[in-house]
Amino acid sequence: LEEQVAEVQKYYSTINDQVNNAKDKSQEKHVIGTKRSRQGGSSKEANSSNTMKEVMHQFSTIFHQITQHRWAWPFMDPVDVEGLGLSDYYQIIEKPMDFGTIKRKMDAKDGSGYKNVRQIYSDVTLVFKNAMKYNDEKTDIHIMAKTLREKFEKKWLQLLPKVAQAESEKEEARALLKAKLAEEAAYANMTKDIRHALCDVDEQLKNLKEMVIKKCRKLSTHEKLALKKNLNRLNGDNLLKAMAIIHEIDPTFQHDAPQVDLDLDCQVYNATL
Repeated sequence: LEEQVAEVQKYYSTINDQVNNAKDKSQEKHVIGTKRSRQGGSSKEANSSNTMKEVMHQFSTIFHQITQHRWAWPFMDPVDVEGLGLSDYYQIIEKPMDFGTIKRKMDAKDGSGYKNVRQIYSDVTLVFKNAMKYNDEKTDIHIMAKTLREKFEKKWLQLLPKVAQAESEKEEARALLKAKLAEEAAYANMTKDIRHALCDVDEQLKNLKEMVIKKCRKLSTHEKLALKKNLNRLNGDNLLKAMAIIHEIDPTFQHDAPQVDLDLDCQVYNATL
């Protein structure tokens, strides 16, 4: 039990030190200014978040370049199925997609947006696939979609290593967080068990004390007189120590009063003395 208590104390002491260090570093960054803050945190969670933001920013740049191409206009809005009389469009195309819809979803702040860059990539490629699937190879729309897709895929391949790095860091950060939560839960359970064990020990000590008091014989008249003489012989410091010992057994005993009455017939005092 003693080893478990020491282990729990060490764990929570380490946690407190880490929290205090994090606060100190945060305050230091605030004082030094923007230049220091741009260096970013050393934690895996911070690295993962920064890499993800960088990837999303680079992908947004690619998306902007594609949508600004002179051949991108047919794909900016949903296909006007009724206006163009495309009665078979929904029979051929299962999931319509366009750049305008993608842009709105990228900018969404209500939680309905994309969760990661691969989801955006999938929808962008879907725009080209739908156009190439519905329109014949020799039509302008098919050629425009194919050309833009090739440009987009080339840029995507350049970004892909960074995407893989961001995903790896995110997975590593997630695994680290899971391990930390498991460790915290384990020590929380250990603390709970220790608390129960200490309560049991206190109860056992209380019962043992009561048992000892009950079994302890009373002082004889001769022993009481001898004890009284010995107490009177004690100097001030030693007498105070003796009174303090009795107070530990009986908290109601006023050991620090100017004058005290000690009942030598009390069974509690008999056991102590």
